[in-house]
Amino acid sequence: MVLVHNERTKLTSGWLNTLGTAIIAAGVFAPASALLYGLSELRIGLGFMIGLTLGCFVFGLALHLGGVVFLRRLRE
Repeated sequence: MVLVHNERTKLTSGWLNTLGTAIIAAGVFAPASALLYGLSELRIGLGFMIGLTLGCFVFGLALHLGGVVFLRRLRE
């Protein structure tokens, strides 16, 4: 049963890491690329955009760190 527990723990940790990466990509890199290359007009305030980008980055990083912490549940 330890092997099953460890595999489930690694799967959950990987899922949290992937979700954090996706949130960072969608909330940070996509808007920054669109603005940098002129693919999108900024219809909202720059301050709101910066806040949203920072929020997505922090939330994605928190999910990644949550996955790292979740790995501490591994058993020998």
